[in-house]
Amino acid sequence: MHLIPLPALTDNYIWLIHDDAGHAVVVDPGEATVVEQALRARKLQLTAILLTHHHHDHIGGVAELLGSHPVPVYGPHDERISETTTTVRDGDVVSLAQPLLKFEVLAIPDHTLSHIAYVGSELLLCGDTMFSLGCGRLFEGSPAQMLASLDRLAALPPELMVCAAHEYTEANGRFAQRIDPHNSALQARVQDVATRRREQLPSLPVSLASELATNPFLRVDSDAVTAWYHANHHDADENRITRFAALRGAKDVFRG
Repeated sequence: MHLIPLPALTDNYIWLIHDDAGHAVVVDPGEATVVEQALRARKLQLTAILLTHHHHDHIGGVAELLGSHPVPVYGPHDERISETTTTVRDGDVVSLAQPLLKFEVLAIPDHTLSHIAYVGSELLLCGDTMFSLGCGRLFEGSPAQMLASLDRLAALPPELMVCAAHEYTEANGRFAQRIDPHNSALQARVQDVATRRREQLPSLPVSLASELATNPFLRVDSDAVTAWYHANHHDADENRITRFAALRGAKDVFRG
């Protein structure tokens, strides 16, 4: 099985998964042209589309792709996604024959309330809920909901490869270093990402194990995040949710 991040729009990745027989699946195709080019270049046949949430930069290419490739479209129950042919919910399993793939569906709401992830075949396709060294903005939910979603992802097998939907890692790394400046694993990750981006290579996928060691939003209970919180906030009601909310709020205004 082959995994390819297709750069699209400004900083999106459309994930293309294909087998040696030429059968392919795409995840969150916000743009049709780059998918069509990749299919032609690699002589692939599109067999399915997976969607994580309704934002246009994730579904904007679906209708055009379906015009040439009448394939099933799996996605969350959300009236804002009109092209879905098979609605999936938390705990459902998506089994594909060509390519041979099997994913469990996880509900991970907050960036959008209907956001889902696909977990399986050694991959974590997490859309905009988790990025490398970061997490998504809280557009439709609460800090408690996002933290619960991230906790759920953090509990998955650490060998999974995180396939997030945006190339945000360098900027996220600059923020993470402000929060956790003495984290040697984080320093190594930031240096590796800088090298890869200079060579115009993607920073993704990355192992969940790496994210558990470096991503401050998965480490709200760590000494480093707790120390950062105490240095910047004086809240008698401190708990892991207030720490997470403060962390996300700081990232929202970070301009490093």
